[in-house]
Amino acid sequence: MTTVLQRSTEPIKMRNYGRIIQNMVTYACTLPNNGKRRALVIYIAQCMRQKNVAWNKDQESGLQRVKADIVKLSDGRLNCDFEGFDEQVQSIKVEAKQPQQQGNKKKKK
Repeated sequence: MTTVLQRSTEPIKMRNYGRIIQNMVTYACTLPNNGKRRALVIYIAQCMRQKNVAWNKDQESGLQRVKADIVKLSDGRLNCDFEGFDEQVQSIKVEAKQPQQQGNKKKKK
């Protein structure tokens, strides 16, 4: 059995997504073009939207950017233009986490 996971010495193509997303895209490219592959592409796109919000708090996480990044990471082998893709990816609620404010609490002695 061959593995599709990349070694840690290989460079990450898009650092804002990380190696795990890159490995998931590589694995999705090996699957036959069926329901499992589509479900995995939708899941990857949802994860990418969440990471976009975490990295770019001031920008909206555009679906067109996620589609373009999936095509770029897969070297054109994955396609996001199938029925229901946009609705399923946008159905997940994505919010940027606000940093918790630290109060000026005095230490008790």
